[in-house]
Amino acid sequence: DAARFFLCGRLCLLLAGYLAKQTSLRVLLWDPRGCEGLMGLVEEQVRVCQREVEAMDAVRRGAELAVEECQHQFHSRRWNCSTLQGLKVFGKVAIQGTRESPFIHAIAAAGVAFAVTPACSRGELEKCGCDREESPPFSRAARFQWSGCSDNLSYGITFSQAFVDNPERSRGISSSRALINLHNNEAGRKALLAHMKVECKCHGVSGSCEVRTCWKVMSPFRKVGNVLKEKFEGATEDYPKQVGSRKLLVPKSSHFKLYTAHDLVYLLASPDFCDRDPLHGVFGTSGRQCNRTSAAMDGCELLCCGRGFRTAQAEVVERCSCEFRWCCAVKCKQCRHLVEVHRCR
Repeated sequence: DAARFFLCGRLCLLLAGYLAKQTSLRVLLWDPRGCEGLMGLVEEQVRVCQREVEAMDAVRRGAELAVEECQHQFHSRRWNCSTLQGLKVFGKVAIQGTRESPFIHAIAAAGVAFAVTPACSRGELEKCGCDREESPPFSRAARFQWSGCSDNLSYGITFSQAFVDNPERSRGISSSRALINLHNNEAGRKALLAHMKVECKCHGVSGSCEVRTCWKVMSPFRKVGNVLKEKFEGATEDYPKQVGSRKLLVPKSSHFKLYTAHDLVYLLASPDFCDRDPLHGVFGTSGRQCNRTSAAMDGCELLCCGRGFRTAQAEVVERCSCEFRWCCAVKCKQCRHLVEVHRCR
């Protein structure tokens, strides 16, 4: 199942694929010796795995979450996070360093942090728990206290940095691709942090809310995906420049905006993803369903790359004529009707 794998450099691709295929995953992961059998890990990652082997199940969940979100965000585009081969969900050579690559790195790093964080609250990890740090009042007029179990996002971010970033750090900071991938990894985690929210519960006579207890929680991952998709749309093409003893990323054109720590950046222009290219992991758009009346990327003109499309009849089964029955059920019929389906040539 393609949705069980993702790419974050060679680490996450191999790790997620390996973990997702285990039939006795939890038994394997609670044995630190199993970490040495995970091909593709750099030495420091093996050590992190051995120290916190119980967190590897959360890494698998984060991998699946990242793939699902990527496929949701790009389902109507020429590149839709799917390729010809199961393990290479995010493509092979074609996307390395291109505009799609920063989204992959950002959503992958965020996915791992997002999955590890609630594992702390659930007591699945020995080295973390709820975040008990108090935050300043958001309203002086309201009486409230910090309580409950705040999401320990700081731990999730720290774990993601230690584990996800290591393949890039092992290349050395002189590598342009490592430099840009590390930036995009951090941008993904910052999207999580920037959208933490406060939840409260009222206490008092007849729900008067004389006192509130409040805690911090992460926003739904879909929110993070939406934010990163916006960042993808505004990503800038950069190149590495030596400034003194440091290598920095500089916009390729003076017309490009200066990026911030929250923005996504890339090195190379993307291919058009129109034609099937197994060598580079490009699926192409032939056979993809398109929208004949849309002028957006899901429209037949753009998605089919000017090759045209075929129209066929398809039968759709839907619930209809629903009635409420006392008590307490809804009874529906199944209605069948034909619709036109358009697919790229």
